[in-house]
Amino acid sequence: MRLGINLGYWGAGMDGDNLAVAQEADRLGYDVCWAAEAYGSDAPTVLAWVAAKTERIDVGSAIMQIPARQPAMTAMTAATLDSLTGGRFRLGLGVSGPQVSEGWYGVKFDKPLARTREYVEIVRRAMTRERLSYDGEHWTLPLPGGPGKPIKLTVHPEREHIPLYIAAIGPKNLEQTGEIADGALLIFPSAAHLEETALRHIRAGREKAGLTMDGFDVCPTVPLALGDDVDALADVFRPYTALYVGGMGSRKQNFYNQLAQRMGYEKEAAEIQDKYLADDKAGAAAAVPQSLIDQTSLLGSVERIAEGMTAYAEAGVTTLTLAPAGFTLDERVAALRAGVEAMERAGLA
Repeated sequence: MRLGINLGYWGAGMDGDNLAVAQEADRLGYDVCWAAEAYGSDAPTVLAWVAAKTERIDVGSAIMQIPARQPAMTAMTAATLDSLTGGRFRLGLGVSGPQVSEGWYGVKFDKPLARTREYVEIVRRAMTRERLSYDGEHWTLPLPGGPGKPIKLTVHPEREHIPLYIAAIGPKNLEQTGEIADGALLIFPSAAHLEETALRHIRAGREKAGLTMDGFDVCPTVPLALGDDVDALADVFRPYTALYVGGMGSRKQNFYNQLAQRMGYEKEAAEIQDKYLADDKAGAAAAVPQSLIDQTSLLGSVERIAEGMTAYAEAGVTTLTLAPAGFTLDERVAALRAGVEAMERAGLA
């Protein structure tokens, strides 16, 4: 099992610290550094900056949002970043959610699976550097009846095949991800529930494509906090968990809430959502069960974190992406180093 780091969103006042964390992860031998985007910082700009300030660590988008860019533009960005970084770029894609897609980008959130499949097909076809043409339900290239003509990508990426990941939560999306992608970006992963909530669906997609799990990167993001008081450490992640389970998406369409339900927290997920949507964010955070946070995070001593890492490795995780918590740079760097120490103690390094 390899280690990654997730810097999350940029522009929250910790940009200098985030760069220092990425550089320390590079020095410690972490495999990949991911950056996110929603409706603030964009991922490619951040990744270009991080890559320019590091030496060997891969940089990956977790995620570049599908409604934000035409697929050919994403292929251009991926090829450029892969060329500039000397083959260190990983392309992570996701459909985002209905609020962001329709409210921020003005793109209808419909048929997300079909749109993702076509998007991936166009990106990969463009990356072959053959003249691009495509006839699909959502994209037609070139547009018929006009002056457009098939064009080929002029940039030469470092590699012929850039690793492509998809952020997936629901069963159908997970299955399609197994079928068409090189890896899956997972969130709120529980080692105890990983098979039933994710891996069996991914495996079904791989089998559908005539493939095995060999070479497929199961890549969940897991918050990590180092310390002696596990309960207090869990409290750090209550607002984060409440935001996703309670406030991401609408009442009818919240993928994270549905995931919590599939993990056995039906009543609790409903209560968190009710309170969050009623603007009782403190109440929503208080309603998050301690066990849900503990199952989906790495909390406590190095020894306890090592036990959790072993469970993730045994469950089928191939790249464990850490989101190290801390109020200061020193605390975040200490958590980063604890991740490496825990891997070594578990015999996973």
